[in-house]
This record gives sequence, C-alpha cells and structure tokens, in this order.
Amino acid sequence: MVGSLNRRPVKRLVVNADDFGFARDVNEGVLQSHLEGIVRSTSLMANGAAFDHAVELAARHPSLAVGCHLTLVQGPSVARPGVSLPATVSEFLAGFPTVDSVLPEIRAQIEKLMQHGVRPTHVDTHKHVHLLPPVLDAMVSAADEFGIGWIRKPFDIPFGTAGSARSGIAMAVRLFRIPFEERLDRANCSTTDYFAGFASTGSMDASWLRGLFATLPFGTGELVCHPGRLGAELLAAPTRLKHSREAELSALCDSAVRRAAEAHGIEIVSYRDL
Repeated sequence: MVGSLNRRPVKRLVVNADDFGFARDVNEGVLQSHLEGIVRSTSLMANGAAFDHAVELAARHPSLAVGCHLTLVQGPSVARPGVSLPATVSEFLAGFPTVDSVLPEIRAQIEKLMQHGVRPTHVDTHKHVHLLPPVLDAMVSAADEFGIGWIRKPFDIPFGTAGSARSGIAMAVRLFRIPFEERLDRANCSTTDYFAGFASTGSMDASWLRGLFATLPFGTGELVCHPGRLGAELLAAPTRLKHSREAELSALCDSAVRRAAEAHGIEIVSYRDL
C-alpha cells in the first residue's frame, strides 16, 4: 500500500537505527541515540553477535520500537545453524536467489525475534537486498504472514547527497522503484513516502541533518542511521563503519539537530507511532 500517507500537509520522520544486535558497542550507541537523541526505531539483526544483549536492552526500554533487519548477506544462517550466509552481495547474487530459497531464512529470523518477545514493527534488509524482486516477494509474503505493517522503501531522496559515490549508487537503484512500488501495492503492509540516509552513510553529521530537515517534503519518511560507540568490540568487528558510528551518535544527540526538526515542523516518530 504505497502512497497512502500523504493525505494532509504534515511532516513525519521515522528516525531508524540499523544494525541493532551487531555488537554491544552498536547496541549501546543505538540506545543512547534513543534516550538522548532523535532515534525512535531500530532494526534488529537476528543473526547478530550481540542479539541477546539487544533484546535485553529493548525489553528494558519499550519506548524504542524494534523491527527486523533481515540479514541474507554476512554472518551465520538462522534457518540453518552451522551454515554461513553469503559473505558479499556479489556472492549472494551469484547464487541466483529465488523466493523459495530466501523465504525460509526470512521466516526464521522474524520468528527468532518473536520467540524472544520482540514483535517487529517493520522489516528492512541488510545491504538493501530486498531491491531484488524475489527477495521483495519473499519479504512481503513474510510481512503479511506475520502481520508486520511496514517495509522500508530504500530509494534515497537526493537532498544533500550530490557528488558522493554513494549518491550515484542511490540514483542507480531508483531503476527498481516502479516494480518495487507495484509489488507493495498488492501487499497488506505499507511503506513511507520517502527514504533518506543511504548516500550519507559513513559521513552523516549534525550539519547534514540540519540541511536535510530544511528540505524535507510533506508526508511521512524514514531516515536511516548507524550510531554506535567506538569501543574495542566495534573496532575488532567486520564492518567498515567504525569511527563514523560514533560521529553519527554525536550528530543524532545534538540539541541543534532537535531544534532544527522543531523549527521545520517535523514530528520525529517511530514505526510503532504510525
């Protein structure tokens, strides 16, 4: 159900932190950006090394809405214990994923969250692999099956991203937009009017956030972010996002960013609020 949110002139922004459960340092950063900043939702990795720690934090802080960060690339499989998922997106694509091949893993990851007391408010994917039609089909099927109301629409709005390499990638993936939205029109779940933050991943700061808020359109959008604390665990983790996570954490907790949202009439919400 695409485009059902833009019926009256309001500005709502879901600020969602990805990679909850990846590492304890990430979990602590997500929680701090919620308690002291503008993060209202997070996406939990069922196969994350710090999954249990994330579940514990979520249980203690129910104001933080939690979705499922479906992981089909990197890390251990949940559906097939002892088996590793493809290490890269290229390796994943080389396996010619189909609905039947990915649906068991998607179901297993959602079920793991629910078995641990987490009722997902939304679903998205690590590396945005649900841009692929078979993955999207499987994801929508699972969302409808488990009554999950929201799916991320990963088509970055262009504000403040010109000139970056990731901006070029963000523009390229817009080729998938029409089939993506056509598939969502046949689903029971919904998506936001727009999405932001992909091109700024790894470089988001307070100035960028204030600039984004000044140009946001009316409607309901999602801003993705990757906060974290730069501890020994994160430094040793297999991710390119290390120092940038702490920089994003600082930006998300910046009082000037909060004031900018208020000045531009932006209501910061979670997927649960929708």
